[in-house]
Amino acid sequence: MLERLREGSATASFNRWAGFHVVRAVEGECELRMAWRPEDMGQYSGFLHSGMIAALLDTACGFAAATMAGWSVLASQFSMNCLAPAVGDEFVAIGRVVKLGRRQIFTSGELHAVRNGEPKLVATATTLLVSTA
Repeated sequence: MLERLREGSATASFNRWAGFHVVRAVEGECELRMAWRPEDMGQYSGFLHSGMIAALLDTACGFAAATMAGWSVLASQFSMNCLAPAVGDEFVAIGRVVKLGRRQIFTSGELHAVRNGEPKLVATATTLLVSTA
């Protein structure tokens, strides 16, 4: 499962550019890591841009859904809450399947900023994905 997600992620040019690394995958859950690159990921105050936060959370949740429903899933609804400035050396996104239906997959996600080895929860998300298979 882990290798399948890594291979799939490698086919997405955005994931390669952003440096998303699938580090853990079990049924219904996926963990991504991304190193901080201040020269092209920050916003005007030096925090991780909310677009990157959303991309990490969306991808982690989508990959979590894929562990149970296969690759044929598309986001139908996405909601994100930024809880604190995203400042860190790296970022860890964890997606989890909350409920798997026949066509709908409900997920939740968390983004942690890791600074000096200490993780801090900086954002959460909920997504509704649909199976196109």
